[in-house]
Amino acid sequence: MSNADNWQGDVLRDLRGGGPAGQAATPHVPPGQGQAPARPGAPHTPTDPAPQAPPSSGQAQNSSPAHGPAHSGTRPARTPESRPAVDPSLAGASRKPRNGEPFTIRAARAIWRTVSSSVAREVAEISGIAETLQRPVTTGRQIAVTSIRGGAGKSTVAALLGSTYAHYRQDPVLFVEADPALGSLPIRLGAESLRWTTGDVAGIVQPQMSLLDITGYLVQLRNNAWLLPGSQGQIGAMLDFRSYERVMVALRRYFGVTVVDCETLPAEVARVALTASQACVLTTPATLDGIASTHAVLQWMRGLTPHVISGTVVVLTDLSPHSGINTDEAVRTLRSAGPSVHILPYDRHLADGGAIRTDLLARSTRTAATRIAADAFRLSQKRH
Repeated sequence: MSNADNWQGDVLRDLRGGGPAGQAATPHVPPGQGQAPARPGAPHTPTDPAPQAPPSSGQAQNSSPAHGPAHSGTRPARTPESRPAVDPSLAGASRKPRNGEPFTIRAARAIWRTVSSSVAREVAEISGIAETLQRPVTTGRQIAVTSIRGGAGKSTVAALLGSTYAHYRQDPVLFVEADPALGSLPIRLGAESLRWTTGDVAGIVQPQMSLLDITGYLVQLRNNAWLLPGSQGQIGAMLDFRSYERVMVALRRYFGVTVVDCETLPAEVARVALTASQACVLTTPATLDGIASTHAVLQWMRGLTPHVISGTVVVLTDLSPHSGINTDEAVRTLRSAGPSVHILPYDRHLADGGAIRTDLLARSTRTAATRIAADAFRLSQKRH
């Protein structure tokens, strides 16, 4: 790769205060993992949680200083106060997080792995997925996650995808919440406090700002992942499509992958995100009405810019342990409209809400999330 294409290493050195551009960046070790991300082609054992668990609410922090970062642009007219992502009075409402699958299933799988002959094939598949997720990019990839209704698992899928990219990649990863009224992305990511929002940053960002300036307005989640919230949790918060466009165009050059938690379709910002992103993930509940509505939306999307439907991944989210539909037939029906289709299985840990701990996810959930992330990333690379 030429020096001009190695922009990921340059921005990470900028962020970490490293050496000159010609000096190789030292790979970071994600918290709690004990090793650098897998090399392309190297086996990634199926027993490892993928992606790495986000930090707990006590670890996630807003990296912006008290009066906003210093930069050569115009200082904002106001500096918002930090607010907790979850009202402290609700702290007692949450219970201890559950494992995504019962102990009996985990024990049975451990026995199966000792006698099964398919483990080698499984390791080879995961290695191939890891190689896809670690492919270098010359320009930032933006992946929009949306749905046609609330409660379809949109923010959950966005959190899983972004965490997967942050686990496998070494370049910066950004979560953007573009659903200020109903989004729950900060909660799912374990953010403790929120200050600057997408609308705030739209009026601040300047072309001459460095990555250090930009990250001062973001919530840092881990070494290479940041969050830009849509609001501070207030009801009635709005985000217009011009502010969204300004933020996304300005931030694209700083981050290898940006995952956007959009409003539901057909809201204006969601429509803009569909046409401006390199790939789209459309979530829908695995119910008869959810599948029927999604099929209708896919027909509508076929009339948009041609790349939209070919760059779309549909995710059927199982909201109950026993689905009442024929998922195989549902997948065939939705695929006939042109998109790629995946199923995110029911998971007790996800169903409980709150911050996602990937070490507690069911193995089938981790596998599905990794496959979905790889598929969306592969589609995003087809559009430059």
